Amino acid sequence: MNYIVMDLEWNQGKSELDEDKKRIPFEIIEIGAVKLNKDRKCIEKFQRVIKPNIYLEIFPVTKDLVQIDSKELEEGVSFVYAVHEFFEWCGSDFSFCTWGNMDLVELQRNMEYYGITNYLTKAFHYYDVQKIFSLEVEGRKNPKTLEYAVEYFGFEKSKEFHRALCDAEYTAKIFKQLNQMLINQYFSIDCYHNPKSVEDELYVNYGTYSKYISREFETKEEALNDKEIKKINCFLCGNPAVKKIGWFSNNPKNYYCLGYCSKHGYLKGRIQINKVDNGKRFVVKIVSTISKEGAKKLKLHHDEILIKKLDHH
Repeated sequence: MNYIVMDLEWNQGKSELDEDKKRIPFEIIEIGAVKLNKDRKCIEKFQRVIKPNIYLEIFPVTKDLVQIDSKELEEGVSFVYAVHEFFEWCGSDFSFCTWGNMDLVELQRNMEYYGITNYLTKAFHYYDVQKIFSLEVEGRKNPKTLEYAVEYFGFEKSKEFHRALCDAEYTAKIFKQLNQMLINQYFSIDCYHNPKSVEDELYVNYGTYSKYISREFETKEEALNDKEIKKINCFLCGNPAVKKIGWFSNNPKNYYCLGYCSKHGYLKGRIQINKVDNGKRFVVKIVSTISKEGAKKLKLHHDEILIKKLDHH
């Protein structure tokens, strides 16, 4: 298995977009990637500049940030050609590594716009190097810039930032420094193509929390009434937790609950409702441990919401 450390640069248009362009708010103009083997040694590199097809003028923010000129873009290849070439270069057995999660979202959004549906068809594991870096150096998820991480490890800034291959090379250098146990434990899941059936549903136990990604439901109410979604189990022992506070919310998207495991103490459940293009919903449920003090704060939050609802009646 190889690691594909990928970075993208993209352009955008003005905020007043027509309906077609709303489907692709960011147009990819460069793909850069480094292929590492299982020992995290560099074996190949990939770079393609892509000729714009949607946003023909470089947006001012993009022009200031991305060190790429109009002549280079005009001589670029089409996105369709570049993507087919890229995935052929990736091979059949690989995992993506990116700095943050936006690159994979925009890659798949651009692919969908052009009807390229044969490479990425379902949810998949990848490595968010930004997240793993922050977990290693700070012990928590606290996103840092790529340049911060480069400076943290004392790497020479010999290449310009905000060019796809250069940023991919920097990301690869950082990835090589990270603890393999953390890499193995804290992989991420890309859900641009979310589970469609029970068979496709995902459950991951990260050791410090668990994540469940459901199939699609016709409505939010149907999802919230599903037995698997409603329950809260201790991810450390697998036993059902006693619900101290049932699922509650102060907005239509996020729900919380408080459970208690006799072996491992308080558990916090969080549900995120995600709407997909076809109007259906799927759920991401995270269960983690919470301190006694944290449990008190969650109960206080629940009570405040309850009081507001009663006041409105």
